[in-house]
Amino acid sequence: MSEEAELVFEVPAGYRENERLDVYLTGFIQNATRTKVQRGIRQGRVVVNSIVARKASQPVMAGDTIVCTLPRPPRLEITPEPMDLDIVYEDEDLLVVNKPAGLVVHPAHGHRMGTLLHGLLYHLGGRAFSYESEDGDEAEPADADDTGLPLSTVNAAPRFDGDVVLRPGIVHRIDKDTSGLLVVAKNDHVHARLASQFANHSIHRRYRALLWGHPEEEEGRLETWLGRDARDRRRMAVVADGVGKHAITHYRVLTYFEYTSLVEFRLETGRTHQIRVHAAHLGRPIFGDSVYGGDRIPDGIPGGTERPFYKEIMAVCPRQALHAVSIGFVHPGTGREVYFEAEPSSDMSTVLEKIKHHEH
Repeated sequence: MSEEAELVFEVPAGYRENERLDVYLTGFIQNATRTKVQRGIRQGRVVVNSIVARKASQPVMAGDTIVCTLPRPPRLEITPEPMDLDIVYEDEDLLVVNKPAGLVVHPAHGHRMGTLLHGLLYHLGGRAFSYESEDGDEAEPADADDTGLPLSTVNAAPRFDGDVVLRPGIVHRIDKDTSGLLVVAKNDHVHARLASQFANHSIHRRYRALLWGHPEEEEGRLETWLGRDARDRRRMAVVADGVGKHAITHYRVLTYFEYTSLVEFRLETGRTHQIRVHAAHLGRPIFGDSVYGGDRIPDGIPGGTERPFYKEIMAVCPRQALHAVSIGFVHPGTGREVYFEAEPSSDMSTVLEKIKHHEH
């Protein structure tokens, strides 16, 4: 059994940052730390342009090919956990759940317990199941014929890419601190059909967000390319055309408040942090979004009663005020179009009510 495999990074021709090798790799290897990367370099696990790297400080240059050798993921087990889930719809093929803010969708680094997936497994009467590394590029179920998994097996074994991520049944994701609707597949056929609808952009997804300020246009279409922010790897950023992933978002303002606005977003693509990045790109970050500048009260809001008021309501909703309000798709089992809605969670609703009351 092979105990190691490789990650290959091709540095784009337009790269001009000249970052240290350890800094560059820490940004691109999921959940890596500089200490671990530096240790790997010392152990000869990093090769640049067919030459073993000797220094963590070596600059990364445009056109470099970097090969990293990583250890195979360990055996993992997921155990059902009782959880108060808001199931909006369920049948033999799928379910739609209204995820609360603060709940991680599936296990990953730093979140081995207490995820939505753990709660779904309990809700569906599944048993604990485990995975361990086998030959090849993927890990396999420890007992593939007896996992006790009442969800699709797509994404049910962790890929060997430097981290262990298990997400059986999870067709799409929303961020931990975003609330709203998520569809989950119970079998592989349904998963494949839903994934196809996401791929061809025929899934209808609407979000509501409270933004700081007012977009210049009442409605519009944002089309950009998104990639990792070179200065902060936790963030995504608008990048040059053709670099990263193509992202299209439609928006329209539902309500103008004095210093904020309630905006509906419709996703044509589904990229990481897409709405959050596009809102910030408009110069109107989402209220409470600590990653993209929405956790700071804008300078244009006067003192007196206004700034204390907004400081107070930011404590009511200490996360991005973003909610996946609806989802529509063709049901893979029946062939019929289905549509589901869920009103924003109580923290976001309370903030909206307080703003309305404050301004009237």
